[in-house]
Amino acid sequence: MAQEYVDLISNLPQDILQRINSFLPLKEAVRTSLLSTQWRSLWSPTTVNHFAAGGGTTAAVNAVEDSLEAVNVFLGSYESPEMRRLCFRFPEGDVTIVATKGVDKELHLNFSHSRKEDKRYYHMKMELGNITPINITNLSTLRTLHLRSVSSVTEDVASSLLTNCQLLQSLKIEKCEGLKRIGIEKNESLRNLLILDCVDIENVFVSATGLRSFVYKGLLTQIHMKNASNLVDAELDLEGAFGNGDFDCEEVLSLLSSLKEVETLATSGWLLEWLCSAGVIFGRLEFQFYKLKQLRWVDSLMDNAKRDSLACFLNSCPILEKLFITIDPSRSSVTCPYFHQHWHEPHLWMDFPTVKSNVLQLKYLKLVKFVGFTIDEEDRLLSSLVDLLLVKTIVLKSITVTSHQNISWGVVKVPDKQPTRRWWNCRKGTVITLPRNFSFALLEDR
Repeated sequence: MAQEYVDLISNLPQDILQRINSFLPLKEAVRTSLLSTQWRSLWSPTTVNHFAAGGGTTAAVNAVEDSLEAVNVFLGSYESPEMRRLCFRFPEGDVTIVATKGVDKELHLNFSHSRKEDKRYYHMKMELGNITPINITNLSTLRTLHLRSVSSVTEDVASSLLTNCQLLQSLKIEKCEGLKRIGIEKNESLRNLLILDCVDIENVFVSATGLRSFVYKGLLTQIHMKNASNLVDAELDLEGAFGNGDFDCEEVLSLLSSLKEVETLATSGWLLEWLCSAGVIFGRLEFQFYKLKQLRWVDSLMDNAKRDSLACFLNSCPILEKLFITIDPSRSSVTCPYFHQHWHEPHLWMDFPTVKSNVLQLKYLKLVKFVGFTIDEEDRLLSSLVDLLLVKTIVLKSITVTSHQNISWGVVKVPDKQPTRRWWNCRKGTVITLPRNFSFALLEDR
C-alpha cells in the first residue's frame, strides 16, 4: 500500500506561513498561492473602507490624504508580503485600491472605479492643485512602486504618492486609462521608469538625474526628459502618434536629443520613417548617439522608406556594435502622413544606391540579426540591407536571418565568380570572409 503524502508545511499555522513568506521576494511570495488552499488564504485581501464625507474640492483633498494615510499604515504593518483592499469615496465616484506589498520596500497598487450616476459628479473636474507633501515615514522609504489602472479620478493620489516617495528607485505605470499627465520632478533616486499602455496620456515630464532605464510603450505623445545624462537604456515602443495630424518633428528630435547618451536603444521603425519624410537628415543633426552600442529596430513590416530611414539613422550611431532588425506582423501598421519639406533636402526620394553611398563606414559593427523576415516575399529588401551592411562594415563577425517559421540562416560572402544574387539553402554556415569583391548568400542553419 502506497504511503499517503502529508503536506506538513501547508498545515503550519498562518503566522508561520506568513513568516516564511517574509523571506521571499514579492513575485516569488505571490506564487506560493498556487501551493494549496492554506497558502492561498494568505493572499485573500482584507477589505478596509474609508469614506470622505461631503462633496467638492475639500472632500476630494480629504479623500486623497486619507488614501495616502491608509497606504502608509498598510506599508508599516506586519513585515511580510501582504494584500489589502482599500475602498474610498471620492466626489466623482468610489475607488477601490488593491494594495500588494513586498518585504523589500515594494508596493503594487491596482485601482478600480465605480462612477456616480449623477452627471454633476461625473463631469466635475477636480482642481486640487499641488497638495502639500504629507510627512509619511513608510512612503518616504518606498523603493519600488507599480501603479495600475490609475484614471483621472485618482490622478491626484498618484501625483501625491510620487511627491512623497523621494527615495523611489523603480516606478512602473501601466494601463492607466484617463491618466493624462505624468510628472516626475527633481528626483535623484529613480533608476528605472516604465510607462506602459496609458492610452490617454498627453504629457510626460521626467527630471531624474539618476535615471538609468526608460521604457515607454503606447502612443507617441509629448515626452520631455530633463537631466537624463546618466540614462543607459531607452525603449520607445510606439503604436502610433497621439493626434497624427499634429506630429511635431522638432519635439521628437528634442526627445531623441535627450536620449543621445544611451548605450542601448529600441525604437519603432515608423518613427524614423516619419522623421526622414519630414526632412530630417540624421547625419547633419547637432547631436549624435555617440555612446550607442546596441540598436533594436522593430516594425510591422519593412519597405523601401523604412529601409532608407534606417540607413540614414545609422549615420548618427558612430560606435554601434550590435544591430537587431525585427519584423512583427502582429503590430499595428502606422501610415506615414504627407509632409512638406522646408529646410532639408528630400533624401528619401533618392534611389537606394545613392542612399547607400551616403552611409558612413560602420567601423565597430560586429553583430547583425534579422528576425521575422519572410524570405520569399521580402528577399529584395533583405538583400539590399545585407548588401549595405557588408559593404559598410569592417569588423563584422556575424549576420543571421530568422524567418517567421523560426528557420535560421547565416550570411556568407562569396566571390563574384560564383553564381550569386539569389538565396541558397545549403548546409550550416555563418562565416563572413574576405575578399572585398564579393556577393553573398544565405546558408540554412540545420
